[in-house]
Amino acid sequence: MVVEHLNDYPSEWAAIEAIAPKIGCAAHTLHGWTRRHQADAGQCPDQTSEERERIKALERENRELRKANEILRLASAYLAQAELDRRTKS
Repeated sequence: MVVEHLNDYPSEWAAIEAIAPKIGCAAHTLHGWTRRHQADAGQCPDQTSEERERIKALERENRELRKANEILRLASAYLAQAELDRRTKS
């Protein structure tokens, strides 16, 4: 709606301030939606929704891999200690 009526106002912010109360939201919220729409449409250099979702997925995968590596490191240390104890007792 903002993009459609942008020419009716002197600036994008003026359009946002005029339209936000009509749809029942805060101007800053509508501004965020407008920026997201423009990024998804390639009209501004921001990240697209698809890129943001991919980054979130990669960060989640990174956290899981770090946890797995920590578990493997601890297990390796435990098994190495058990092997040393076994050799000492023999």
